[in-house]
Amino acid sequence: MNKKNIITILLALVAVAGQAKTFKTIKNPVAMACVNVSSSELKAREVIFRDTATTVHFTMKYSKGQSFQFVSSAEGLKLNTWVQSPESGITEFTMHFAPLPKKIQIFDFIEGDGTRAFKLLGIHDKKAKLKVPTMQELTEANPWAVPEDWFKTDTITVKGRIEGYDTEQFGFTSMECFFQNVFEKDDATQVLDIAPNGTFYKKFQASYPVCQRFYTLESKVGFSEIPFFARPCETIDITVRKDDNGRYVCVYNNGSSRDAARWLRTREEITDVISPLVLFEGTFDEGNSLADNVWQNAMYRLQTVSRREHYTPMEMQLALAYVQTRFVYYYMSYAMNRRYALMKQNESAEWQDLADAKSYYHLRHFDFDDPLLFASSDFPYLLNRIQYAQPATRALFSTAGQQRLDNYYAVLREMLGSKDNTLIAQLCLYQQMLTESRRWQTDKESKYAMFSNTFTHTYVKAKADEFYSRLMAQTELATPIPDAPMADLIRSLCAKYPGKILMIDFWGMGCGPCRYAIQESKELRTGIAKRDDVKLVFIAGERTTEGSDAYKKYVAEWLADEETVCVTNADFTRLQELFQFNGIPHYETITPDCRRVRDDLRIDGYDNFDYKLQRLLDKLK
Repeated sequence: MNKKNIITILLALVAVAGQAKTFKTIKNPVAMACVNVSSSELKAREVIFRDTATTVHFTMKYSKGQSFQFVSSAEGLKLNTWVQSPESGITEFTMHFAPLPKKIQIFDFIEGDGTRAFKLLGIHDKKAKLKVPTMQELTEANPWAVPEDWFKTDTITVKGRIEGYDTEQFGFTSMECFFQNVFEKDDATQVLDIAPNGTFYKKFQASYPVCQRFYTLESKVGFSEIPFFARPCETIDITVRKDDNGRYVCVYNNGSSRDAARWLRTREEITDVISPLVLFEGTFDEGNSLADNVWQNAMYRLQTVSRREHYTPMEMQLALAYVQTRFVYYYMSYAMNRRYALMKQNESAEWQDLADAKSYYHLRHFDFDDPLLFASSDFPYLLNRIQYAQPATRALFSTAGQQRLDNYYAVLREMLGSKDNTLIAQLCLYQQMLTESRRWQTDKESKYAMFSNTFTHTYVKAKADEFYSRLMAQTELATPIPDAPMADLIRSLCAKYPGKILMIDFWGMGCGPCRYAIQESKELRTGIAKRDDVKLVFIAGERTTEGSDAYKKYVAEWLADEETVCVTNADFTRLQELFQFNGIPHYETITPDCRRVRDDLRIDGYDNFDYKLQRLLDKLK
């Protein structure tokens, strides 16, 4: 066995023989990443290699009073028993595993099969010299040409069957996909219904190949997601069944998912090592140093997993793009979080560094014209983080007219290390156009032209023209609500408040901005409640329609005597699909005849509420 291969020990516990021979001990080993141990840390403090077993002494640092559990027993822990973190916050325990090969340099510890299992990845001696490939070496060793029709707008169909499906046993009847098309103004959460016989079928539109997943948080059987990779115009047929070890797996019967099956199954094994970047809370200089190590770990990990799984060149290229996208998304998320942490120190040197495009030098390693980046489920988030990076937003809002767009591109060229306006830079401005178009009341043609004239990428320009054509074709102030699941709820609310405009506030207990908006607008809503032409409705998703105790307490304090509707999380997802939104808070405006007001006229929150309402009333006369 190659001594640089990673071996995973997945709670394969063994007893330690009394006369075991020790051939290596690692004191204070380092790990590439600690995964799924939220706000805490799992560390290996010593590893002992014996001819009969591998022994790992662990330390779990967990907040005082919080509980955790492992799915198997260990010295110091009990099987499947919740352990409360002590006063010190430190719990020490020991596990014994089957012996590892003597030449092994690096290994993983994964606590169980579940997607939320504790993981300690890439455990090794800090003195070990790991040979890390460069991205260029991996790319050149796996040549693969991107198909010419990579960018195409058409439907994707996902269908198949879950073998042995039983509604009561499995605990869910639908799954959801948090889907985003970066060329469209509205997000489009997709709901996949599971028939009683286990079959499923979903068709949706895409503008480029996507790597996505349908998932559920309600599973009782350990199976919770169906990942897939598909190109527009494809139908992907999937069978979900148990493997020889009794674990549910996805079998791809055709199409791009079948071609990329090994990558789909193992892609998170690679990108998990990038997680320390988004969780880091140190200074920006320290974050940039950490980013160097994280990238090296990701390249090492990619090489190891791809060799073990025998990735094809196509899978390797998809994996490289996926790693880059995840890295940039997490790196820019760290920078964003760091900016928020320094809001009260906006004159500091670090604050100035965060506003300086030159500081983001890690971005210059990547090709932001690469169409493969679109295939990552993280791509919309990468785009968002670059679009709203502090240097970029400063440039965009420092001037007006065409000059601000020129300034914006100039900053992005510096950030991304390009002499030209890359595909990603153009998409950032495309997204800005979609956002601003919601406020275009007059002179739409010249406002659109200002953006459109900057788009040199053929597909971006074509999609922009399509968007503008649809925008100018809008003549109706409101459109009928589609005859879809949960539409009857909206119709019943209209019937309950005849003659009134409804402003629906979609919110949730886990959404800080939602609660902030509700609390800040309480006094304003007292005045709104006295009006006879508008009614506020608050819809939230919970596990049950009764809501949790926390939900009930919050409603009693902040939404007493107002129209509140609690639906199951599954039904809330159907409302997201109905109104095409992913994030909350989200606001919809419904006319008295139960029609959905178009987005440039809807009341999108509580700021300037009276003005927005009066504008709509005037239009509806």
